[in-house]
Amino acid sequence: MQKVQILLKRPLNEVLRVTEKNPYFIQEWGYQAWKLSVESTINLVAVKKASEGSIKRLDQNFFRARFDRLTPKEREYLRAMAELGSGAHRSGDIADMLDQEVQRAAPIRNNLIKKGMIYSPAHGDTEFAVPLFVGFMKRIMPTFSR
Repeated sequence: MQKVQILLKRPLNEVLRVTEKNPYFIQEWGYQAWKLSVESTINLVAVKKASEGSIKRLDQNFFRARFDRLTPKEREYLRAMAELGSGAHRSGDIADMLDQEVQRAAPIRNNLIKKGMIYSPAHGDTEFAVPLFVGFMKRIMPTFSR
């Protein structure tokens, strides 16, 4: 019999909440919760404990691999976005954070879109392509400077 019979509703809801329903992240949380589970089911305690290990592994692998492909200017752009928080932000607001004209920041934004780091959910808006990247940017670049 499998160690984990079923993710109960409350633990599943917590996994979906913290992963923002990203399939890869759900797998990571499940893997970590499975390792921490002492029963035949994954409970809410295991899911909450799994967060630290999941974030650590995502930082070391998933996020780091993407971050390492970026130029210093692209990293600055993403850190400015992270400073604004989760969700979509106006390109002009990001440029303001960088103390730049929108036209000067536009090529950096376009490169980041081509690299799959961000996308434009609506004209003039910019959002991270994967959830939880805001937190990673703040962990990898703790201070924001213009």
